[in-house]
Amino acid sequence: MALNLLYSNDRKGTYPNSWYAATATPLAPFAPLQGEARADVCIVGGGYTGLSAALHLAEAGRSVILLEANRVGFGASGRNGGQLGSGQRMEQDGLESLMGESEAAKLWSLAEDAKDLVKSLIARHGIDCHLKPGIAHACFSKSDVSHEHRYVEHLQTRYGYGDITALDAAALQAICPSPAYVGGSLDMGAGHLHPLNYALGLARAAAAAGVQICEGSEVLDIETGAQVRLRTDTGSVTADHLILACNGYLGGLNRQVAARVMPINNFIAATEPLGEEAAQVLARDVAVADSKFVVNYFRLSHDGRLLFGGGESYGYRFPSDIAATVRKPMTEIFPHLSDVKIDYAWGGTLAITMKRMPYLTRLAPNILSASGYSGHGVGTATHAGQLMALAIAGDGDGFDTMARVPAPAFPGGAAMRSPLLALAMTWYALRDRLGI
Repeated sequence: MALNLLYSNDRKGTYPNSWYAATATPLAPFAPLQGEARADVCIVGGGYTGLSAALHLAEAGRSVILLEANRVGFGASGRNGGQLGSGQRMEQDGLESLMGESEAAKLWSLAEDAKDLVKSLIARHGIDCHLKPGIAHACFSKSDVSHEHRYVEHLQTRYGYGDITALDAAALQAICPSPAYVGGSLDMGAGHLHPLNYALGLARAAAAAGVQICEGSEVLDIETGAQVRLRTDTGSVTADHLILACNGYLGGLNRQVAARVMPINNFIAATEPLGEEAAQVLARDVAVADSKFVVNYFRLSHDGRLLFGGGESYGYRFPSDIAATVRKPMTEIFPHLSDVKIDYAWGGTLAITMKRMPYLTRLAPNILSASGYSGHGVGTATHAGQLMALAIAGDGDGFDTMARVPAPAFPGGAAMRSPLLALAMTWYALRDRLGI
């Protein structure tokens, strides 16, 4: 029997012991699905993708039932680094080579729409999630800095993006005084937020708009056809349209998606409040992501902790000591924090694709799927939900643009994905350490 990632690292129906869960505005559980139900649209998955789709569909007058196996925001949406980045996960020059300049320009525009959508949803629904501007990209080597500065100029000149600036070593150090970094960039059009409170805010808005959210309702099987029928252990839903919004927790619900979207784990630690020492980590309240292949990403919490994401593990189970896993890269960046107390440490399952671009697809005329955000999901997943809602209403332009991005299957099928990932991660970790 395949490992069920819904329950392999977490207790059923319980949020992880994260700083996010400890500081979230609680949301009372939604009742599980009971008996036979009917809706215009059924959505599987209660993260950003599913909640955004549900909200936008309900606001357009559709009846919506959302089925979530655990709690809304339980997966990557409630555990991530909280960074609302610009652009797509693949850099624009890479997309230009892959797709051509015209399609790449459309993808840039959609990515800008994604950021605007998140900001507008937070404002419109009064979601208290500590949204703040600014993400710095920090580089380890002069070659990384040269690449970053060329890319900044590319965004400024080709796309007219004026919110990003190049940083030399002194300017980067003035923001993040780590001895590891030698330059980078600062994007003030990007931002950072409390990801679980954002997810819970979307859930409140969706429920207020009339969405029937059913937690503790794992989908066991799906019958496709002119209508779809989904079965849980306590009921079933018949719907005209189906949206799969499961990301790394899809399991065996669809083989086509599973062949192209691979779940992997990542880890975050929250230190004790740093007080005045916080300025030795970040002198400005911006988030940081660096140039390692296995990215380090971090920011200060609103109560003055360092939230640091990093570390790698191979296979789907979390390490027994997550704090130690994260402390290693954290002290490589901030040696003076070697003895700092870690109050929370947690893992999460995200999903990647071969191209590191999300996989949006029409699995059938009435079945849409979006997943595989590859660490860039705060904006992209929220936007994918809106694009699927628009596609169901007959406006598929944005969805179809995203769906045209090539999405090759992982070689070797599901059985080989984890060993191949381990091999690739070992190589890139070695490359990072050797500086090649």
